[in-house]
Amino acid sequence: MATPSGSTSRRLVQYVIVRSDLIHALSWPLGAVITQACHAATAAIHLNYNDPDTRDYLAELDTMHKVVLQAPDEASLTTLSNTLSEKSIAHKLWMEQPENIPTCLALKPYPKDTVQPFLKKFKLFK
Repeated sequence: MATPSGSTSRRLVQYVIVRSDLIHALSWPLGAVITQACHAATAAIHLNYNDPDTRDYLAELDTMHKVVLQAPDEASLTTLSNTLSEKSIAHKLWMEQPENIPTCLALKPYPKDTVQPFLKKFKLFK
């Protein structure tokens, strides 16, 4: 696709999906939840470091694009992880230790159109 400047590029996006109930129902501090998202995003990049899309994403350091969405609860996050695995969509489900609680997941960077259909039902995190 052509960008407004006339160069050709694909919009690579890293999606991070965070359980909103951690804040709203379980009263986790906001900083702790943000930390979970950072862990998941870093892990997804690390696990897919040699992937061409990941390399291209990192090469554009000052213009990386992330979208943070919210999952209402553990069940919806786990279901999403299972669906992504079935569709061979690379991601990292982050588990808080030592409790072994799934808190969020992050996809490796993908072209937006490739993964957005799997994430339609999730709203922006607030």
